[in-house]
Amino acid sequence: MTTLQLIAGLVALIVGAELLVRGASRLAGAMGVSSLVIGLTVVAFGTSAPELAVSIKATLDGQSGVALGNVIGSNTFNVLFILGLSATIAPLVVSSQLVRLDVPVMIGVSLLTIALAWDGTLGRLDGAILFSGILVYTGLLLYVSRKQQQSETESTEARPHGLLWSGVIAVVGFALLVVGSRLLVTSAVSIAEHFGVSNLVIGLTIVAAGTSLPEVVTSVVASLRGERDIAVGNVVGSNIFNLLCVLGATALIAPGGIPISPSVLTFDLPVMTAVAVACLPIFFTGMTISRWEGLLLLGYYVAYTTYLILAATKHAAQESFGTAMMWFVIPITGVTLVVMFAREWRGKRKVDE
Repeated sequence: MTTLQLIAGLVALIVGAELLVRGASRLAGAMGVSSLVIGLTVVAFGTSAPELAVSIKATLDGQSGVALGNVIGSNTFNVLFILGLSATIAPLVVSSQLVRLDVPVMIGVSLLTIALAWDGTLGRLDGAILFSGILVYTGLLLYVSRKQQQSETESTEARPHGLLWSGVIAVVGFALLVVGSRLLVTSAVSIAEHFGVSNLVIGLTIVAAGTSLPEVVTSVVASLRGERDIAVGNVVGSNIFNLLCVLGATALIAPGGIPISPSVLTFDLPVMTAVAVACLPIFFTGMTISRWEGLLLLGYYVAYTTYLILAATKHAAQESFGTAMMWFVIPITGVTLVVMFAREWRGKRKVDE
């Protein structure tokens, strides 16, 4: 029965997110917003609604580990798995705005989260700081969009009944998200207790991947259809939304704040931030995410998940696996990205000269 609840919750989340994104996208399109801004805001926020619903429900139920793990795990999953899979299917062309504005914002917000969590708790003041950030970021995006006079719209005029129907679709989608989040959290916690796995690990893996399924579907479909701005913008925007809105709102309503364990401070948050930082050189090199870069991201997600499973089961190979990743694989990848970044930068300087 618990397994059926888990499946039903995931299905409700996927369908609900699809309806929410479809309705919200039509509303945004009628307002004359560009495809990149739609990907960074409407689509990203819509597909991140499961994370918001799940994290708030988990916090109200006293499962703050699930809420925290859900946000951290989803951000790591979004970049490593979703971008990796999308780029493997078709190389992704990256907008210059992402490199100049949105990816640096994602990195900055990740560092801000670590700074706020350094005292071991994300309190209501921390939550207010994060949540106010999403308002500033959204306003900044709208300002930039209008300044650049981007005009990738379907129509600037929409009939009232069309807008009303789009609103109804969005409301129905949100209702399904609420129901799905309740089923998913309840069943995931039951499974965690049955196998003796911590709520944090369940949040980092099962719940994070489950609530990120709307992002997977959206980015993969967008990649196949050639909507590269939506495919990449969806991931970057979702990560920013997860930290500022989801984690911010969760910290605001959590009694006594969200406790941050030492393992989260020393491993999970740094990994999430490192993944965000790695996006910049990858995006900068040729303004594309190639297939081999996509495969590299997928490989890292497999390694990350393997480490979490080894740690949860206290497997004997955990220490050696972690050492190999920390002192061999990650440094080599970092050096490679730095070299790529330097070559691209020198090449652009020569062109400018």
